[in-house]
Amino acid sequence: MIPDPERRGRVLADLYRVLGPRLFDDLEESGLLQGAPPAQARAEWECFALYACVRGLVAAGGFNRETGAALDAFHETLLSEALAGTESMEGFTERRGLVARRYEEYGAIGQEGGASGAATVASRLGVAAARHLTAPESPPDGLAELVGALHEALVEGAAEAVRSAS
Repeated sequence: MIPDPERRGRVLADLYRVLGPRLFDDLEESGLLQGAPPAQARAEWECFALYACVRGLVAAGGFNRETGAALDAFHETLLSEALAGTESMEGFTERRGLVARRYEEYGAIGQEGGASGAATVASRLGVAAARHLTAPESPPDGLAELVGALHEALVEGAAEAVRSAS
């Protein structure tokens, strides 16, 4: 495990910057996003990928003060970059609000069903994300499974990155 929580958060931010867009490209190449509003789909994927990184960090380090500090560093790094790349404060505030709403929703989904719900969490998260990616249209067959699998791969990658980076 990366001993310094702040560095752990920055390493996770680096991973997100690299893998988040690549996985979205894979999602687009699947053809399952045809007809989805492109900017909306990208924004929703970013929320889902951010949440995957959070899940990976917690999986690697548990719920404790150090994980909290790493999460703060992760979000602080990415939020400052988002603010610098935003044309208006209103746009930044909207994006931040979207992320907060999705974290709340995905967190509730993750907690549903207690210990027995852990086996289906990827599927349930995939269904929710697929609905957001394609709204107001219904998601096509296969999208929920694909985004759920990409999410879980990112969770595992995030956990491994903070466990093994030196």
